[in-house]
Amino acid sequence: MSIADNIKSLKKETGDINVTLLAVSKTKPAADLQQAYDAGQRLFGENTVQELVEKQEQLPKDIEWHLIGHLQTNKVKYIAPFVSMIQSVDSLKLLQEINKHAEKNKRVIDCLLQIYIADEETKFGLGFDEAIELLRSEEYATLKNIRIRGLMGIATNTDVEKQIKDEYYELKTFFDGIKVSFFRKEESFDTLSMGMSSDYKVAIEQGSNMVRLGSTIFGSRVIKHYKNN
Repeated sequence: MSIADNIKSLKKETGDINVTLLAVSKTKPAADLQQAYDAGQRLFGENTVQELVEKQEQLPKDIEWHLIGHLQTNKVKYIAPFVSMIQSVDSLKLLQEINKHAEKNKRVIDCLLQIYIADEETKFGLGFDEAIELLRSEEYATLKNIRIRGLMGIATNTDVEKQIKDEYYELKTFFDGIKVSFFRKEESFDTLSMGMSSDYKVAIEQGSNMVRLGSTIFGSRVIKHYKNN
């Protein structure tokens, strides 16, 4: 199936149940993204700042760009003028930096707190306790140019479906608790981003309303390093 066909069938599958489709386009050439765009896709997610900036310059300006990979504080300034959402916020320090550059650009930047749910050392994210501590902090209360829209999580990379299901269930439960405790009056706290190509159906079953799909749309990833393509 072509990229356009994949987009159309996935948009129908997710749209019918009010789940937002984020096309993860890391390592893919701009031409592939353009095909997805022409098929109606407007939300794209990139893992690195360099790739995000390069593609944003080349592609239509009504695309909503999400950064979904680990973000270093010294790179925030490059995406602050245009990024629609930063899904990978994993510290108060990063949030403060995003706020600073959002203010410089006279913007409010939407963010998701990335919560660590996987049974793996390599994943980034806040622990449940750390997320609560951040939201309770006086420093967080002063940030006027960021808006927390919800939570993001990455499950363990495993074939054990029960483990993935449990991790997503925990994150959904935590999301509901955070909503009630901190964002009860804010309708904008509405996004639970969980699920990738390998496990998005399980994630949706567990309450995800945004899935991040790459290979399901674009085909399996070329392993070559992006800079050498």
